[in-house]
Amino acid sequence: MASPLTALSPLDGRYARSADPLRPYFSEYALIRYRVRVELAWLAALAVEPAIAELKPFSRATVDGLRTLVANFSESDAQKIKNIEAETNHDVKAIEYWLKARLGRNREVQGALEFIHFAATSEDINNLSYALMLAESRAKVMLPKLDEVIGVLREGAHRHAALAMLSRTHGQAASPTTLGKELANFVHRLRRARARIASVPLLGKMNGATGNYHAHSIAYPKFDWERFCARFVGGLGLEFNPYTTQIEPHDSFAELFDAYAAANTVLLDLDRDLWGYISLGYFRQKTKKGEVGSSTMPHKVNPIDFENSEGNIGIANALLRHLSDKLPVSRWQRDLSDSTALRNAGGALGHALLAYASCLRGLAKVEADPRRIAEDLDANWEVLTEAVQQVMRRHGVAGAYEKLKALSRGRKLDRKQLAAFVRGLAIPAEAKKRLLALTPAAYIGLAARLAKRV
Repeated sequence: MASPLTALSPLDGRYARSADPLRPYFSEYALIRYRVRVELAWLAALAVEPAIAELKPFSRATVDGLRTLVANFSESDAQKIKNIEAETNHDVKAIEYWLKARLGRNREVQGALEFIHFAATSEDINNLSYALMLAESRAKVMLPKLDEVIGVLREGAHRHAALAMLSRTHGQAASPTTLGKELANFVHRLRRARARIASVPLLGKMNGATGNYHAHSIAYPKFDWERFCARFVGGLGLEFNPYTTQIEPHDSFAELFDAYAAANTVLLDLDRDLWGYISLGYFRQKTKKGEVGSSTMPHKVNPIDFENSEGNIGIANALLRHLSDKLPVSRWQRDLSDSTALRNAGGALGHALLAYASCLRGLAKVEADPRRIAEDLDANWEVLTEAVQQVMRRHGVAGAYEKLKALSRGRKLDRKQLAAFVRGLAIPAEAKKRLLALTPAAYIGLAARLAKRV
C-alpha cells in the first residue's frame, strides 16, 4: 500500500486528511458503489411494475437484502468487481457479472438475474451514478463547508460593523468604510454564489443505447417506457432528461461546475484582500508555539493559509472550467472523452474543499488591530475632501471640485490644513460646524448599518 509520502497527488498525500470528506463520493470505490446502487434500484423498480410480468415482486426480505447489499458494500466487494473488470475490460459489465454471482445465491432472485442491467447501457448507469455523487457531495460536504466560511465572515461583519477603516481604490487612500462592511460584502457575494450552486438541478436519463428506448420497446412494445423511466430517475432525486444521445449531455454538470468556480472566484478575492490587510497591519496573526515563519527570518508570521487557499482555488477552477467546457461536447451519439474527464470531478472539488478549509484556518488566526487601523485613518485627512465638496455643492459654492483638487490632489492633508480651508468657505455656520467636527473615522456613511444587516 502506497504511503502519503509516495502519493502522486497532494489530495492523497499532504492534504489527504482535508480531502477525506469527499472520498465516500468520488473515490474509485465510491463510483463502483454508486453504480451498484443504481443497478439494484433499477432491478427493484422493474420488479414492482406489473407490466414486467416475467419479473415477480420481491419479498420484503429480499428487498431489505438489496438495500443491505448497498449499505454494506465494502472495499473488498469493490476489489472483486475490479478483478472481474481485469478480464472484461469493461467496468459496468463487471458490476453486472458480480451482481449476478452475488444475487444468484438468493433463490427468489435466481429467476430474475437476466433483469439485472435490463435494457440499460453503461451510460444509463454512469450518468445517474455521477449525478448522485455530485448531488450528495454538494449537500453533505461542499455546501456545509462553504456555509462555515460564510458564518465566520458574518460573525466578523457584525463584530466589526462600526470599526472605521481606510478604503483603498486603485491602491490609494479613499473614502473610509468599516472592517465589518468589507466582510459583509463577501458574505453577500458568497450567499449568492452558494444559492446558485444549490439551485442547479442535476439531470439523469435511463433511455438506452442512443436515447430512443430501442431495447425497452422491442422487449415490451406496449409499455410506456418513457413515463416509467422518468419516474425512476425522479425517484432517485434527479431531474429526468427526455432528450439525449447515448450519453446524458452533462449540461447540468457543466452548470454546477461553473457555479462552484464562480463561488471560488469570490473566495479568491477574499483571500487576496485579507492577505493585503495583514500586510498593512490591519490584522494581527496569532502565533503558535513551535511554528516557524521563515527558514532564515525568525520574526516572520506569514499569511500562508490564505495563500494556500488561493493556490488551491487556481487548480480547482482550472479543472472545473475545463470540465464545464468539455463535458457537454461529444462527437455524434457518443465518444468516451467525457468518461475520463468526469473521473477528475473529485479532484476539482477536492481542491475547492482544501481552499475553503485553508481560508477558515486563516480566518481563525487573524484578529483586527484597531490601533493600526486608526493610525492609517488619521494619516489621511484628505479623504474628507469628498465630504467637504458635497456640502459646498449643496450650498451653491461654484467650482467646489476644482477648489478641492487644487488643495489636495497628490498631497497629504492634516486636520489643521483641512480646517483652515473649511473656515474660509461661504457656507452656513451649521454646515461649517459639522464639517469641522468630522474626522476620517466618523466618515463612514451607512457602513455600520449595512454590516449589521447581513
